[in-house]
Amino acid sequence: MNKRGNIWPGGLLGGGTGAVVIALAYLGERLAGLPFVPFAWFDWLARVLPGSLVTLGVEALVRVITHLQLGPTSATAKRIEHGLAIALFLLVGVAFGVALSALPRLGREKLRAWGALGGAVLGMASIAIQASLGSTTAGLILFTPWLVVIFVGWGMLLGRLVELTLEVGTPPEEGISRRRFLYLVGLGSLGVVASALGLRLTGRTETSGTGAAPLDVANPIEGISVPEAIDTPPKEVLEARFTPVNGTRPEITSNQDFYRIDINSLPPRVDGASWRLQVGGLVERPLSLSLDELIARPAVSQFITLECISNGVGGDLISTALWTGVRLKDILAEAGLKTAAREVYVESVDGFYESVNWEDIQDERTLLVYAMNGELLPVEHGFPLRIYIPNRYGMKQPKWITRLEAIDYDGPGYWVDRGWSPTAIPQTTSVIDTVIVDQANEASVGMLPGLSGGIAYAGGRGISRVEVQVDEGRWEAAELRSPPISPLTWVQWRHTFRFPPGRHLVQVRAYDGTGALQFTHRNQAHPDGATGIHSRSVDLPG
Repeated sequence: MNKRGNIWPGGLLGGGTGAVVIALAYLGERLAGLPFVPFAWFDWLARVLPGSLVTLGVEALVRVITHLQLGPTSATAKRIEHGLAIALFLLVGVAFGVALSALPRLGREKLRAWGALGGAVLGMASIAIQASLGSTTAGLILFTPWLVVIFVGWGMLLGRLVELTLEVGTPPEEGISRRRFLYLVGLGSLGVVASALGLRLTGRTETSGTGAAPLDVANPIEGISVPEAIDTPPKEVLEARFTPVNGTRPEITSNQDFYRIDINSLPPRVDGASWRLQVGGLVERPLSLSLDELIARPAVSQFITLECISNGVGGDLISTALWTGVRLKDILAEAGLKTAAREVYVESVDGFYESVNWEDIQDERTLLVYAMNGELLPVEHGFPLRIYIPNRYGMKQPKWITRLEAIDYDGPGYWVDRGWSPTAIPQTTSVIDTVIVDQANEASVGMLPGLSGGIAYAGGRGISRVEVQVDEGRWEAAELRSPPISPLTWVQWRHTFRFPPGRHLVQVRAYDGTGALQFTHRNQAHPDGATGIHSRSVDLPG
C-alpha cells in the first residue's frame, strides 16, 4: 500500500479518537469541574488573536444569525462558538493522526512513543492554556494530572491504532482486516460519545424562560429581602398604563431570556463560599469582602436595561431586569479612596477587565450587583458579583468580579484595547417588535386597522418621543407606555394605523430625553454601536 493511502486512515483515527477525548473531557467537566479542553482552546485563541480579527468574527456572526433568523442572537452565537471549538479540536485530532501515519515505519514501540510524545505536547499546551484562563472549578493540582493522562493516553492509543492500520511488523494473516478494525474503533468511539451525550441529556437543569420576570420581584434572597426599586413609579400608576400590542417584548426580561455575551464558551463557575472581593490600590484601608458581607451592607435595587455594543439595528442583544447590589462609591468610601485616585480598575475571574472613570465612580446609580430579578445572580450572568454603570454599553460592565483597584491614570478596557469605543455610550435606538391587524376595532371600507409596537432606548438619557411611518406617509407620533418602570430602562410604544390590505413597510425612529433624533444613517456596530432606522415589511390580509 502506498504511503498516501496510509495517511488518511490515520487522519480518520485521529478524528475518531479525538471525539473520544472530547467525550471524556466533557464527562470530567460535568462530574468534577475539570477543564473542557476544546472550549479552553477556543477561548484562548479569542484572547490572543488580533482584536480586529476577533471584531470581524463577532460582527460576521451577528449578521449571519440575524440574516438567517437562526434564533436568539446570544444563545445561537454561543452554540455556533461551541461547534467551532469542537470542530477545531477534531481537526487537531485529524492532523495528529496524519502526522503519525506519515512517520517512517519505526516499529511498534517507537510509533507509540511518538504518539505519547505528541500527546504530552498537546497536554502541556492545554495545561498552560487553562492556567492562563484560570476559570475552572478544579484547581491546577487537580486538572494537571487529568490532562496529562487523557492526552498522553490519547497519543499512545492513536499510535497503536495507526500502527495496526499500517500493519507495522504484523503479518497480514495474524492481524484483523483494516476495515473491520476501523469499524470496531468507530463503534467504540461512538459508545463513549453516546455515554457523554446521555449524561448531558439526563443531567440538564436548564429551564425555558417565560419571557418576562414578574413586575413585583421583591422576593427574599436566601432569607434576605430585596429592597424596593428606586425611581420606580407607584404600582397604581404603572397599572394605569395601556396594554402593549400583542407580540411586544416584555417590559422585564426573565433571567433565562436575558441576553448573554462574554468572552467564555462556558461561564466561569465561582465558589461563592470562598470568593472574596479585593479592594485595593489607592485606598487607605484595603478590603477583602465575602458575598455575605456585601449582602449585609445597605442595598439598592433598580430596574435597568442593558445593551451589548454588538447589537445590530432591531437586534435582541438588549434586556431589562431588576438589579440589586451596593453602591460602588459606598464601598470605595469605606476603603478610604485617596485623593490621587482617578479611576477604578475592575478585574474578573476570566481575565476580563475594565476601568471606571471618576464620573461613574461618583454616580449613585453605579452598583456592584449580586442579585437579578430577586435572585442571586445566575452563573451565566456573573455570580457572585458584577458591576452596573449607567449610560454605558455592556462591554464596560464586567461580570464575575474579583478585584477593584483604585488607580491614578486612565485605565485599560478589554474591548477598548481591541478597537471598540472608549466611552461606550449607548446610541438611541428604536425597534418594531410586532405589526398586527387590530381585530377589536372595526375597519373602514377597503381599509384595515393595524397596530404596531416595540421598544425605544437611549441609555440614561431616556426617550421623549417615538414616531412611526407607514410606506411613504408622514411620520406620526406613537403612544409611549409612560412612565417607564425606571429612568434607566427602555420604553414600550404602540401605534395605530389604517391601510388597505397588502404589503406595507413600517419604520420607526426615536428621540432621546434631550429631544435629539436618533442617528438615521445605517452604521455597523463597530466601534461605537449600530445606528439606523429599523423597519419591517408586513403583509396585511384582505
